[in-house]
Amino acid sequence: MAAVQGGQRIFSPVLVAGPSPDWFNWNQLNNLIIALSFGGLVFYSISYAKRHEIFLRRIPGLDAVDEAIGRATELGKPILYLTGAHDLHDPSTIAAAVILGKVAKRAALYETELLVPHREPITMAVCQEITKQAYLEAGKPDLFKEDANFFITADQFSYTAAVDGIMLRKKPAANFFMGAYFAESLLLTETGASTGAIQIAGTDSDHQLPFFVTTCDYTLIGEELYAASAYLSKEPVQIGTLRGQDIGKAVVLSAIGIGIVLATVGAVTGAQWPQLFLDLLRDLK
Repeated sequence: MAAVQGGQRIFSPVLVAGPSPDWFNWNQLNNLIIALSFGGLVFYSISYAKRHEIFLRRIPGLDAVDEAIGRATELGKPILYLTGAHDLHDPSTIAAAVILGKVAKRAALYETELLVPHREPITMAVCQEITKQAYLEAGKPDLFKEDANFFITADQFSYTAAVDGIMLRKKPAANFFMGAYFAESLLLTETGASTGAIQIAGTDSDHQLPFFVTTCDYTLIGEELYAASAYLSKEPVQIGTLRGQDIGKAVVLSAIGIGIVLATVGAVTGAQWPQLFLDLLRDLK
């Protein structure tokens, strides 16, 4: 590089540079430490759950699953189970499919008819396999019916009208609404309530929760939907994972609270020492 100033020309020294691999971003070291710590916490919780009983907060909606299935068995009426409006890319649909396996296993043990109408073909195929496995685990493979899971339509309100028709014609004794829902939620649950069925809903769609709380007997709110599988199965791996996640969330919330206090102290007093601790959390993602 050369610079000309007046009649004088100045040349910069020649530098030789070459690319070098940068395999590790040291600025993100804190993220790596936290990720490894969280993973270790989950594995420890799973190991602990295998050796000790872990208390799970009582969730009335899940305690009522056996009651709802038992009532359907006594009345000789079917169970209706919906997996929501989204496909399997949505975590709430995956949670709904997992809970379906637990409900299907109990329905098989009680020899109660199960109806699972779908809006999405891939979800239907997956739920068919989940239901089939549940009947095998219950020792009742001969009772499994391929058409227990059936596709209706992908259209929102056409599907809603069809399910409402099923409720009015077959009058299921227990209705389960799990997964994500939108404007159809109230149309479905009001129809179900008019038939006198026990209704259990679970969703992370916060804008639909008021409708479910109003029209259903029990409602799983937010993360209760994701905890349902561990709650119903009592399997150590699932319970340990749930415990590890809860501890991790508590640590994150505590860090946020400490950060708020330190930032406030620094702003009020003008001290610089709180900034040293805040810098440790600044790059977390």
